[in-house]
Amino acid sequence: MFIISLTYICDLNKIDAFLDEHVSFLKKEYERGHFIASGRKVPRTGGIILAQVDSLESLKAILELDPFHREGLASYDIQEFMPSMTAKGFERLLD
Repeated sequence: MFIISLTYICDLNKIDAFLDEHVSFLKKEYERGHFIASGRKVPRTGGIILAQVDSLESLKAILELDPFHREGLASYDIQEFMPSMTAKGFERLLD
């Protein structure tokens, strides 16, 4: 499992110009089963994505499809971790 922390590296008006396309990208990856949760940071300086993919290389290939990446609007910090405990209802995360 991976935690991806996006940090915006441009003005929010540029982010907003590509936000609909970014949301479409996210929805496709949810449909493919790659993303588990995502949302904005507070304050709005970027976002967080929880991903469950086979490898870091696979994740990097997926993230290259993100319009925020393509347009150079955000930097990406990726952290892999192995969940060992979950709350009831989240057992799926224990692969």
